[in-house]
Amino acid sequence: MSALFILIGVSIFVAGGFLAAFLWSVRNGQFDDDYTPSIRILFDDELKKKTKTTTITKTLNQTK
Repeated sequence: MSALFILIGVSIFVAGGFLAAFLWSVRNGQFDDDYTPSIRILFDDELKKKTKTTTITKTLNQTK
């Protein structure tokens, strides 16, 4: 039964730590960017990989 009290105390301590970290991040402006998430879908973030065939094709086209 004493282990239960220890676990409850530890969980309250951890929850308080997460609450303090959240409040600290809100006060420091971590969640202030309202504009970027709305336009993020308009941009393509993935880089296209070069394959051997495209490199060979480009080389052949340049030599002609």
